[in-house]
Amino acid sequence: MSLELMRQAEVAQAWLPWLGALLALVLVCATAEGLVQTFVRRLPYDWRAYAASMADAVGRRVVDALGLSIALPVLAFAHAHRVHTLELSTPAAVALLFVGQEFCYYWYHRAAHRVRWFWATHAVHHSPNELTLAAALRLGWTGKLTGTTLFFTPLVWLGFSPLAVMATLAANLLYQFWLHAPWMPRLGPLEWVLNTPTHHKVHHASNPEYLDCNYGGVLIVFDRLFGTFVDLRADVVPRYGLTTPLYSHNPVRIALHEWGKLARDLWATRGWKARLATVFGPPGGRP
Repeated sequence: MSLELMRQAEVAQAWLPWLGALLALVLVCATAEGLVQTFVRRLPYDWRAYAASMADAVGRRVVDALGLSIALPVLAFAHAHRVHTLELSTPAAVALLFVGQEFCYYWYHRAAHRVRWFWATHAVHHSPNELTLAAALRLGWTGKLTGTTLFFTPLVWLGFSPLAVMATLAANLLYQFWLHAPWMPRLGPLEWVLNTPTHHKVHHASNPEYLDCNYGGVLIVFDRLFGTFVDLRADVVPRYGLTTPLYSHNPVRIALHEWGKLARDLWATRGWKARLATVFGPPGGRP
């Protein structure tokens, strides 16, 4: 193992206790939301959906433990042939990594909605028919198998270490946890720059007026720049879930239902051109 990889491994090891504490806090908050809604506010709460989201999170950890990843060899190659070495030793370098990661995340998230290969995994996150903090944990089992982290390869090629890039992405996803609280109010001027619960309500809605928008992670500025921002409308109440609702609470069915649809469509499709269009075209499209 190279000296650089050993140093990165030591840094990752040092951060593990903090990561564990943050994950525990996330679980506590998600559970507390359900308890407050059930016993304090006396409102319905889908505990079966909560359990399915927790099972999805556990299943994802099991699959990740197998170490299977399409992107990992590509990231390693990009790092070995990087154009420069960018250390996070200055505020400018940290800011560059943050903005670069947000830019790459925007395009990954946009592709996850518009390319069926990536949507087959990302649909799991949109499958809950109720927006809750627990729903934030439902991310699917096949992300690493489909190469979603390939979108962040340019940052590694430019010179940031893969560990730094993945840590920044993890922080991005951690930030998004609280965005799944539909009871949060608007946040005034911050709504112009940050992705907020109001913007994320729109992103999770399956109403035709709200489809395919608000792809940002921490920031909403790239949606505003590239024309994918949609604000919450007073006359359109968000309807959460998929356009064709999934009512199952079986974590295996939740994780694989879109892959099953894709497999059936491929079986019924003739010709390689049509098959490629089925896999890499938009969800719901059949040549």
